Amino acid sequence: MRAIFLILIIAVAALILAVMTGMINLRQTQPAVAPGVETADGKVVTRGGQAPAFDIETGSIGVASGNASVALPKVEIQPSGTRVAVPRVELRRPGDAPPPEPAPIPTPEGKTAQ
Repeated sequence: MRAIFLILIIAVAALILAVMTGMINLRQTQPAVAPGVETADGKVVTRGGQAPAFDIETGSIGVASGNASVALPKVEIQPSGTRVAVPRVELRRPGDAPPPEPAPIPTPEGKTAQ
């Protein structure tokens, strides 16, 4: 429910902003007239109303692309050759044999990591 109210508030704010900046121009061309009901000599006489009419002019937004020179940083990646231990995930279904023990991973210092 809060999300609906938030969306409604944002939509109303966007409409107000569009009217204030001149992107939307609303002009009423026909006024509203309420229906009339009268009674005379025991009879009810009704008269139809009129809905308002508006002329709406909207602005436009142009979107284009072009070429431009932009300074970008130069990034160089050099592999270091360092070995690291990474996690390993194994999926075992019921009834499968357990996997063999993993081999030790050598480290740069010459020791083995588990």
